[in-house]
Amino acid sequence: MLPIWIGHPEATAILLALEGIELPRPLTHDLMKSLIETLGAGVERVEIVRFDQGTFFATIELSTATGPLYIDARPSDSIALAVRAGAPIFVADDVFSEVSVPDESGEVVDEEAELEAFREFLDAVDPEDFKS
Repeated sequence: MLPIWIGHPEATAILLALEGIELPRPLTHDLMKSLIETLGAGVERVEIVRFDQGTFFATIELSTATGPLYIDARPSDSIALAVRAGAPIFVADDVFSEVSVPDESGEVVDEEAELEAFREFLDAVDPEDFKS
């Protein structure tokens, strides 16, 4: 497992995309995808490329008419965008070797129960909960 801390808004954005839930107004990552596509590019892949002093770094690879374009980004935003774009997510071998931890829980995750719990959270959450 690769433990990456992701904030609540980004985690919510990732789960909404995984569930195929569309909101009446686009979230930031929906806007990013729309901008990329409107400019004639596409998200090819996301890679977690580095871990330095407790911080992960990611790169978004875009396909453009003039060739690949690489954009530095936070892993949480990169993952949320990749999920929306259907793009693969990679982790550099050296990062995985350095930071991964074995899954020793032996637990089998009940995905349906986890998703239901998150749906209940979404039903109860208020946008004011995310203001600092």
